[in-house]
Amino acid sequence: MVSAHLRLTAALPLLSSAVEAVTFKGQTIAVGENTYYVPPKVVTTLQVGEGLAHGDDLVPLTVFRSDARNLSTAAVRDLVNLYESTDDVFSTAFLQNIYITYNGSHNTPLLDISPPSSWKTKFLGHAAAYSPKTATNSTTDIAPGPYFLDTTTGAVHEAYRLYSDVMGSFTQGLIATGNNTYDVLPSSLQGYESLTIGVPSRLYSTRTATKPLAGVRLGVKDLYDIKGVKTGCGNRAYYDLYAAANTTAPSIQSLIDAGAVIVGKMKTSQFANGETATADWVDYHSPFNARGDGYQDPSSSSSGPGSGIGAYAWLDLAVGSDTGGSIRNPAQVNGCFGNRPSFDLVSLDGVMPMSPALDTAGFLTRDAKLWQAASEVLYAPAGLKSYSKYPRSIRTIDFPTDASTEANRVLLAFLHKLKTFLGNATVSPLDYDALWEDTKPHTVPEDTTLTSLLNLTYGILITKQQFPRIGAKLYDDYAAANNGRRPFIDPVPLSRWNWGLSYPDSQLDIELANKEVFKAWWNSTVQVFDEETCADSLVLYVGTAGTPTYRNVYRDIPGIPLGFSSARISNMAGVPDMVVPVGQARYNSTITLREEYLPVAVDIIAPHGCDLMVFSLVNELVERGIVGEPGTGSVMYPRATGDERIYY
Repeated sequence: MVSAHLRLTAALPLLSSAVEAVTFKGQTIAVGENTYYVPPKVVTTLQVGEGLAHGDDLVPLTVFRSDARNLSTAAVRDLVNLYESTDDVFSTAFLQNIYITYNGSHNTPLLDISPPSSWKTKFLGHAAAYSPKTATNSTTDIAPGPYFLDTTTGAVHEAYRLYSDVMGSFTQGLIATGNNTYDVLPSSLQGYESLTIGVPSRLYSTRTATKPLAGVRLGVKDLYDIKGVKTGCGNRAYYDLYAAANTTAPSIQSLIDAGAVIVGKMKTSQFANGETATADWVDYHSPFNARGDGYQDPSSSSSGPGSGIGAYAWLDLAVGSDTGGSIRNPAQVNGCFGNRPSFDLVSLDGVMPMSPALDTAGFLTRDAKLWQAASEVLYAPAGLKSYSKYPRSIRTIDFPTDASTEANRVLLAFLHKLKTFLGNATVSPLDYDALWEDTKPHTVPEDTTLTSLLNLTYGILITKQQFPRIGAKLYDDYAAANNGRRPFIDPVPLSRWNWGLSYPDSQLDIELANKEVFKAWWNSTVQVFDEETCADSLVLYVGTAGTPTYRNVYRDIPGIPLGFSSARISNMAGVPDMVVPVGQARYNSTITLREEYLPVAVDIIAPHGCDLMVFSLVNELVERGIVGEPGTGSVMYPRATGDERIYY
């Protein structure tokens, strides 16, 4: 007996140490048909009345806020209807317990509340009539919405509704833990290889002049550092090797400071290189594109942001990056707004580089107003000027000349409406190759075409600038940590890096100079700044015409991104290129064996610094019904008449 007692005594310090190391990370609770994550943070503390049984652990609670002096049952019913129509986290199941906060000016508000018996409600009190215990906030400051109440302590916790990432758009669900730090969401739903994402109630936040993005649910491409979370860049070795970030990228922090709520990190093709589903994706599986038959390529490298915005109504905004088309291409094929901004508008510290001479940060979203509001926050340091007048000249690149296809009809209808909106603007085709031949700088050899000038430029810039910063360092660090082994690299970045290494370092200087030649020519000859309208013209090209790119097709080995096209103009000239979804077109799916719809989109190019002019223009086009804001799912613009689908 003695020896046993001694052994037990010796073990006690170990047990004590183990208890001290335990961190409570919240709970997962089912309420009705939905499942919720309850974070450990206490929002406030209520004094639990006699009408509520103690020891029930966490119970649903709804907080109502009203400034009405006479608060009636009818007024509460109106609030319930409002909450149900505007918030996907709230449900009537949270009416089991209600608490009302008064934010009016009268000293003695009158209460005449008899909740319907169907609510099965316990009325816990009113902030002006009771004296609640306060933990972290005054109870009168608590936001309205759904919560969970600890019946033992009176602690009130926020409710995060859980969604399954069935499209594979995310790499991690995230939750704020305080001190501008984030952690992986410690909760999960049943789902086949699906992550779980938690979103807070929209009722918790009110947008103000200082918080224009309050409550906006934000997904972040996994190239941006977020404090407390690892950055993976689409590579398993990179994710495993490097520690969690100790600071958040300034660009992302500016959105957080404006009130945006980060709900997760989103997939990128490896090191932001252009990979096609499914063949090129090896380390991780490509996200799915919700449009059409659901088996189309989501494009890249902002594939996760594009996929999520096209699929999830609970996701408002996603941050991507665009070096050679990495926002624009996913925006086009996933059917949403997207922008490559003017070059060098925002800090890219804390963001994985592809080519510092080309990298930009932008957004993907279905909401045109939010698109502009978020951009005004992100690009505020650049001091962009707003414009209320627009160019009256439109120049088109490779636009259709006849309505022989459904996509052509959509494109030509949009062009006609835009022309009319701009006061019967002139419309003319732009042949930039011919214009180059007529106006090329005298310093350029006579036989130099645009294609020959820029044939190697993009490929050299992304390889010669990325490999020394990312690839070489990863090789060295991984070898040091893994007995000399080399990490796996997907076929696309590997082939590009190796190709870039076959050229001397001096080639980078040559291509940077070629880029500057084109930039100077474009901005002085093709499209120039205008004091009144910011641009002498708008340049339009077809982003996508509803053409399928199936993900279940065997493809050739990846090639090198050589040559020049309209999609490279903004990269080389440093000007904004904005994707505008203008409709959808039918195709015969080899997957579903029926007609499906894919997006039709137009890209608008403007001079450097004219971003806000284009945002304003697009928002006016939305207000006039010329551009429709897309919904989520397989069809962007459903208009129910039986099985008929009407498109813009």
